[in-house]
Amino acid sequence: MKTLRAGLFLVLFCLVLPLLAVGAEPPPTVYVIRKGDTLWGLSHRFLNDPAYWPRLWSKNPQITDPHLIYPGQTVRFIDGHLEIVSPTAAVSQKAAAPETAPAPAPEMAEEPTFTVRGNEGRLVENDMLPTGQIIAGQHSRLVLGEDDIVFTDIGSNMGATDGQRFTIMRKAGVISHPLTNEILGTKFYPLGTLQLTQVTPDGSRAIITKSFKEIEPGDWLTPYQEIRRREIPLKMAVRPIKGMIVETYTGNDVVAAGDVVYLDLGTNQGVEVGNLFYVVRQVTVEKMLVNTVVRHLPYEVVGALVVVDTGKRTSTALIVKSIDAIYKRDMVVTAPR
Repeated sequence: MKTLRAGLFLVLFCLVLPLLAVGAEPPPTVYVIRKGDTLWGLSHRFLNDPAYWPRLWSKNPQITDPHLIYPGQTVRFIDGHLEIVSPTAAVSQKAAAPETAPAPAPEMAEEPTFTVRGNEGRLVENDMLPTGQIIAGQHSRLVLGEDDIVFTDIGSNMGATDGQRFTIMRKAGVISHPLTNEILGTKFYPLGTLQLTQVTPDGSRAIITKSFKEIEPGDWLTPYQEIRRREIPLKMAVRPIKGMIVETYTGNDVVAAGDVVYLDLGTNQGVEVGNLFYVVRQVTVEKMLVNTVVRHLPYEVVGALVVVDTGKRTSTALIVKSIDAIYKRDMVVTAPR
């Protein structure tokens, strides 16, 4: 009899043990977002499913950009799901979980960024005119560079003071829209910086503190803006936007990857730094060979560009990819259709 009871107890124990194991769920993992983390990377690392992030994004409306999340946000990985949790919930969860040795920080997939030098230039619109001009170089020098002394028409009557800094810009012509002939602005690109050393009522002496290209009398001065290399991360456009390449940095009609162009789109149209545009064209049908008439064909995509600076009606962009020659007047859209 004792042997029979022991056997029944062993069978019951084996049946109940799996149920206990199922009921005892492991504590959820809590993770605080670090710089560079993305929803794609989190889904891939913790859920082994990179395609999960669109569902995560849709369930968390506080995440306004599906590619970017912010340091300090807390996420919880539980039961095969990933969710954003409030700071209060995160603290409670951390207190409830047993203390263990910190796990190695996972490597996250970072969104691509694009490096710009800071001297890409812009179309200066009519409400953003230069402050003054270099009128002479010391000893009548016509070609100037770093550490050279120059003289400007900016004086104390204009509010200038000793030590004030300015950006040196080269004026490269007035730009009109290729289709409407509307004046979009004046093309300027930076040459360097200078600092005023002695100010008189009508002018000043200055020293060139930084130069990227040769500087000449007649070059313009604008309020100081630091010119430096910086990283431009991609940013999703808030709505579909369509525009045109109206000018290039070099002035050439044909450009390619690595070149800088100017668009007839700015903040008035919802453009932001980091927006990605595709360069597209209408497909050309050879009528001599094809009899079929198709009114609406998909665009032909010939390249891509990223906005690096914005004005109200214009913007500066870097071409990041070209699979064919890109021309002035080519169309740009936020997504090919």
